[in-house]
Amino acid sequence: MTEFLQADNLPATIENEEILEELLSRPTVWLPKLLERAPGDIMVLGVGGKVGPTLARMAKRAAPDKRVIGVARFSEKGLRERLDNWGIETISCDLLNRSALEKLPDVPNIVYMAGKKFGTDVDPSFSWAMNTHVPAMVAERFHRSRIVAFSTLCVYPFAPISGGGWDESVQPNAAGDYATSCTGRERMFSYFSRRHNTPGRLIRLNYAIDMRYGVLYDIARWVMDGTPIPIGTAYASVIWQGDSNAQILGALAHVTTPTSPLNVGGPEHMSVRLVAEEFGRKFGKKPVYEGEEASTGWYNTTLAAQRLYGYPTVPLARMVDWVADWIQRDMPSHNKPTHYEEREGQF
Repeated sequence: MTEFLQADNLPATIENEEILEELLSRPTVWLPKLLERAPGDIMVLGVGGKVGPTLARMAKRAAPDKRVIGVARFSEKGLRERLDNWGIETISCDLLNRSALEKLPDVPNIVYMAGKKFGTDVDPSFSWAMNTHVPAMVAERFHRSRIVAFSTLCVYPFAPISGGGWDESVQPNAAGDYATSCTGRERMFSYFSRRHNTPGRLIRLNYAIDMRYGVLYDIARWVMDGTPIPIGTAYASVIWQGDSNAQILGALAHVTTPTSPLNVGGPEHMSVRLVAEEFGRKFGKKPVYEGEEASTGWYNTTLAAQRLYGYPTVPLARMVDWVADWIQRDMPSHNKPTHYEEREGQF
């Protein structure tokens, strides 16, 4: 029997990575009915990233009668076996290889997660290939499917925090190769959606929270280590990764033709200073800050997603408690900073 992510059954602490991944992949109560409205099987392209395994596992738990297929190069040892154990079929494929892409099965529902962020400043051409060229090939190859594609809040121009952030009607105006190439990704999916009447959604994801990485982990680690916290980016929108996984999968039932953007993130703009002080209280340490709080940043509003799904299940306070406890117990980390504080678009 499926256990659902509900506010009244959240644990006080997350004991280990196995329990963490079960919780991250626990579906919300509304997700199974939404997936019924998206007939057919689901294929996750780029399943090998930080978010992909728990999203694919959630899809299988919410819709056990559907085939869920995970596609990646599978360079991480043991990942393919874990997915197999969760009932997820796996296909090894380099999405840059057009002939390999053509051999993938026809599946009615595509979740596109492939992309390149970190290291863009070292090799911009590879990031452009992954973020623009591959989406064009995928959009053409699967033009008969529903396509929910990952994007990023970084496609937006900076917004004044006083206004609450941009909604989806604001056009991309990106800075730096990473964000510009992600705008290219959106443009490719949009072009082929219009050309072939492909239904879809472009998920402009804010910052998803896992115990092993994320904005809250970064801030907590800085506080614990006494590292100065860059305060220029004074706010961030954070959401429990299980909540964002559910909203992204649920978007398969909320596709539009042509495809259109949807902001996914927390309902509030979290104050970096507020959570740093809270971590400091828990750790018995005084946070150290550097710089000055800017009046603008990558801020957007998630009102449209709230209208579709309601509020996320896991509140900010619970995420703060979980992250603090995880770090105090010196639990594993992915050692992959988010660089949410970056203001020049260099990743």
